[in-house]
Amino acid sequence: MRYMYDPVGWGRDVIDWRGDEGLAVYQDDVLDLLPKKRCVAVRGPHGLGKTGMAAIAVLWFATTRDAAGIDWKVLTTASAWRYLSLYLFPQIHKWARRIKWDVLGRSPFSENSELLVHNIKLRYGAASAVASTKPELIEGAHADSLLYLIDEAKVVPAGTWDAIEGAFSGGQTSGPPEAFALAISTPGSPSGRFYDIHSRKPGFEDWFVRHVTLAEVVAAGRISPDWAEQCARQWGRDSAMYTNRFLGEFHASDEDSVIPLSWVEAAVERWHARTDAGRPALDGRLVVGVDVARAGGDSTVLAHRTGFTFTELETHDREDTMQTTARVQAAIEHVPGLVPVVDSMGVGGGVVDRLREVGAPVLAYTGAAKTKMRTRDGEWGFNNTRSAAYWRTRELLDPAFNPTLRLPPDDLLLAYLTAPTWSVTTGVPPKIQIEPKEDLVRRLGRSPDRGDAVVMGLYAELLASSTVLSPVKAGVGSPAAAARYGRAIGGGKGVSRHSR
Repeated sequence: MRYMYDPVGWGRDVIDWRGDEGLAVYQDDVLDLLPKKRCVAVRGPHGLGKTGMAAIAVLWFATTRDAAGIDWKVLTTASAWRYLSLYLFPQIHKWARRIKWDVLGRSPFSENSELLVHNIKLRYGAASAVASTKPELIEGAHADSLLYLIDEAKVVPAGTWDAIEGAFSGGQTSGPPEAFALAISTPGSPSGRFYDIHSRKPGFEDWFVRHVTLAEVVAAGRISPDWAEQCARQWGRDSAMYTNRFLGEFHASDEDSVIPLSWVEAAVERWHARTDAGRPALDGRLVVGVDVARAGGDSTVLAHRTGFTFTELETHDREDTMQTTARVQAAIEHVPGLVPVVDSMGVGGGVVDRLREVGAPVLAYTGAAKTKMRTRDGEWGFNNTRSAAYWRTRELLDPAFNPTLRLPPDDLLLAYLTAPTWSVTTGVPPKIQIEPKEDLVRRLGRSPDRGDAVVMGLYAELLASSTVLSPVKAGVGSPAAAARYGRAIGGGKGVSRHSR
């Protein structure tokens, strides 16, 4: 077969490119390395086109091996099943429909028997999706020609890597039997097997690593330089978010950051897992954290929470306090048992006062207030309520304590939760001090509204005023409100809403 070890030529000649379409220079580079180096690990920014490149690699491998009558298999895996079901295999379907079948000398794939939802089944082999939590399925794969594709590889479990690397234990030769592996991911914290490979740790010398840079992706027209600059200003150039997602480098949250980015990303994965499961009904306390906008460029954010799941972040710009009050009051009336937690400092104080006038069960959150709260282990206190509230969020996200908190996939939320720093003051007990909001606003250039709304929503149970709630008449509820909070009537489908 002409393209057996030439995926770049296959991509160039077999795909029906339109207009200015085509593989980027770095995509050509990666595909060219695969048959030569056998094990290739690629890291780079979001938006580099890694899923499309992976899809073309799968189609190249499947069509060339099948045409040659070679027993072959492709096993695709990822850190979460949705990367395979929602991204990789739809891309495989997309590019399969763009194949020039006359160049390959065969008829198009049958979508009834060959090109299936999560599989390609041809005469001599198959490409399949396998959950990364089932390394035994990967380890049991046998064929004369194997390709392993690992997407979002940064958090794929070590057992899955071990199962894949076992296929290379007999050494790499030219021609069947043969094995190839392509691992692709945006980087995360400096830990795990993907990081070990890219840092060239002993035992991983067989892997060839490729770092796709932001400059390469911008030059290819895949990322706008203006967008990259905007995110640098919003998230901070030294933040883990910007370093991971735009520079394509491994970087944990700063040592003095309150909440590590990887912990927040894990909470987002739990949110997605619930979505993948059909958004089952939620139980638990109904809370809405309300951060009221202080300036024209900031947003009023309502973080809707049921138990330990935030179902939606609702944002509104350029609203006065009466509009915000009316919005919160309407939410209370439509969701029996809902308790709002409102920042009482500054303009939020007017919202708290008005809600109390109408008998709403509002909890006033005063970040500067003193608190007797302690850390989970009881060793440290806090200099104020804001510090205690952020630390509670950290403790609820800590992977050492089997966290169940779910957060919606919102990049600004992730950036704002991971932005504040912390320090320890002297005294007995020593006290944790979170970066004051005023300092954080100066550093970020805007209010960390989404993060504050979530933090306030999680602090509801610990507010001292929760024992003196004003009575409120039970509402009748509504299907739309029930859906927002993931009740049995609906599943909290919204991620975020923004109105102007």
